[in-house]
Amino acid sequence: MFDGAATAPIKADVGVRDGIVVTLDAALVEAGTASGTRVIDMTGRLLLPGFVDAHVHPVEGGVERLGCDLSSGWTREDYLQEIEEFVIEHPDADWIIGGGWQQAAFPGGAPLASDLDSISTLKPMIISNRDHHSAWVNSLVLQMLGIDRNYPDPQDGRIERDADGNPTGTLHEGARSLALRLAPQSTRKEMYDGLIEAQRYLHSFGITGWQDALIGDYGNHSSDIVNVYQQAIDRDTLRARVNGAIWWSRGDDETQLEEVLALRERFGGEYFRVGTVKIMQDGVTENRTAAMLDPYVAPVCSCGGGDRGISFLEPERLNHYVALLDSHGVQVHFHAIGDRAVRESLDAVEEARIHNGDSGITHHIAHLQVVHPEDIERFSRLDVAANIQALWASNDPQMVRLNLPIIGEARANWQYPFSSLFKSGAQMCAGSDWPVTSPDPWLGIHVAVNRQHPADHPDFNPAVFVPQERLTLDAALRAYTSGSARINGREHYTGTIKEGFAADLVVADRNPFDHPNDEIGKTRTIETFFAGESVFSA
Repeated sequence: MFDGAATAPIKADVGVRDGIVVTLDAALVEAGTASGTRVIDMTGRLLLPGFVDAHVHPVEGGVERLGCDLSSGWTREDYLQEIEEFVIEHPDADWIIGGGWQQAAFPGGAPLASDLDSISTLKPMIISNRDHHSAWVNSLVLQMLGIDRNYPDPQDGRIERDADGNPTGTLHEGARSLALRLAPQSTRKEMYDGLIEAQRYLHSFGITGWQDALIGDYGNHSSDIVNVYQQAIDRDTLRARVNGAIWWSRGDDETQLEEVLALRERFGGEYFRVGTVKIMQDGVTENRTAAMLDPYVAPVCSCGGGDRGISFLEPERLNHYVALLDSHGVQVHFHAIGDRAVRESLDAVEEARIHNGDSGITHHIAHLQVVHPEDIERFSRLDVAANIQALWASNDPQMVRLNLPIIGEARANWQYPFSSLFKSGAQMCAGSDWPVTSPDPWLGIHVAVNRQHPADHPDFNPAVFVPQERLTLDAALRAYTSGSARINGREHYTGTIKEGFAADLVVADRNPFDHPNDEIGKTRTIETFFAGESVFSA
């Protein structure tokens, strides 16, 4: 087994009773094996702690899987076919809401309204991309919003336009939010069904816990998600240990804290608890809204932040909010893609440490695409965890076609600095950001270790991406298990296989330590246990 804490697997017998690991002693396991006890032979396999996804959007992902889901497609033609089929199969739908397209499938990462118009001009259509920072809309939505050549870009977003300034059909960040506010929100039933579908899907990859990375009224997210989790608890259908991160609205003030504290008081149970706030400090690189210290490489964009991206919160406000949250014992989960956003997030934590002293709270920064080398050591020093989305650290089409041309050579080598962060002593946790990308931990671990996708994956590129930032297999596994359990404050009974810990366990079909690193992605989860109960079996 790999226990989630060591650097290599060990041979051990594991005894489980009443949802708890009761012994790792082979003699005691044998003595306690009574009639009716299930015995699992692990020969050629590997037992691990249940994976914990430190940054995921299960309800949104589940609703998408049950709706107009484009995540299985790879080309413009794939997407148009899937949308058309969905429209035909749902003739009573007043709106077509979906998601899952990747920007690399379109020139400049910007699909056209005219393509959607060819399917329907009578139904408004809003199709978010995989990272949910952009939306593809038809002309009817643009008309409903009143967006034309004279309509200004919102302060926190950007509208794709042609050479004459006319909108072409792609809306980024705050502009996407304008469209989503028009659309009907998912119902409680749709969100509940989405959560149960997401849980089933996540269990199939060995995931037994997660941090829901955005709960609140933002885009097509909803603050009602907290009640959806409670509904699952009441119905005894939630089989995961979940921490919720409450959305911190950049348009509101510090009075939001009252609701956060009330939710923390209300939701503090074993299966679902709230004690984290989500602050999104910038956008994403491919649409030039990630906040950079230096300008993007030409062509210069017209987005709200000029040619250095957008900081959604001014540093002074960010510093104030983080110090306030930290003083009330609230963890902050930052979204930071660009090196300026990363630095601003670290600066805010440093200000909180100065004002509040050591609160004992480990805040964490997710994504970390571009990190200035001078900021690497600050993670460990400030007790800020690096929340990595390892699957993004490769020369996939989005990286090659959209990101590398606009960030320049120096910053290209600062991307996803996993090894540098690990060697500096930073705490590491890992998440998928699903439905942005696959939640499969084995695929993420493969990319973390190899810095390229498996050879049979559509995104495989033989050119290794910033190879000096590879993680070791054991370090990647710890990030996906004990590291993520720690960021959820559950390291005292989950994330490792120890006596007295919860029997949240994963059975892999092979031991990846016995195979070359370029075969890690071939590993499959064949059974998942939550509190000793088998919740998935291949």
